Amino acid sequence: MHGPGGRALRAMKSHSSADIAFVRIPGTISYAEMAAVQRARRDAVESATAPDTVYFLQHSPVITLGRDARPEHMLSDSATLQAEGIEVIETDRGGDLTYHGPGQIVAYPIFNLNHWRCSVGWYLRSLEEVVIQAIRPFGLQGERIPGYTGVWVNGFKVAAVGVAIRNWITWHGLALNVNPQMRHFSHIVPCGIRGKPVGSLQLLLGSAPSMDSVVTQMEIAFREVFASTR
Repeated sequence: MHGPGGRALRAMKSHSSADIAFVRIPGTISYAEMAAVQRARRDAVESATAPDTVYFLQHSPVITLGRDARPEHMLSDSATLQAEGIEVIETDRGGDLTYHGPGQIVAYPIFNLNHWRCSVGWYLRSLEEVVIQAIRPFGLQGERIPGYTGVWVNGFKVAAVGVAIRNWITWHGLALNVNPQMRHFSHIVPCGIRGKPVGSLQLLLGSAPSMDSVVTQMEIAFREVFASTR
């Protein structure tokens, strides 16, 4: 990561959550295709030719290996994964292994942090806060666990956070489990964390809210958490 550019600094004073564009991508999208979308928007945000943007989407089944991925955290061989229709892709976000698939809402904020605060820690906690606020209307109280990144409810991890930041422009983001295929998580040690089970809104509530309703709450939460220049 490097320091902010001059153009971004000049834009700081007038920025608010009203300047964020929210884009919902229908159906499912492959990880590779969405990575290209993110790169293009990241460059546009950095050059101030596009607004800060949050993409909401569902990926086709994929296990991603972050920059800190450890081989021993992959628990299944390639033949097993292929039989289940799960891709394996190396990625440039931070963190270890994670799974994405249908029934999981992925949010990719492409933000210029000069508009808020040039702090990785603050940004990670802000993304966690988005999840905490978004699931509250469904009767769930999200929690943080000291020393880890993500959101838990009743001991189950419901949301993973993994980001990349260059020149204070962000990409990648967070994933909230609404009603994914939970057995797919058994192929990995999710985020490299042993002994802390992964959960979903379906598991916790007995029936999952609609994906659209959860995305709506996430958008509200993004606007609230990133309400103004910090």
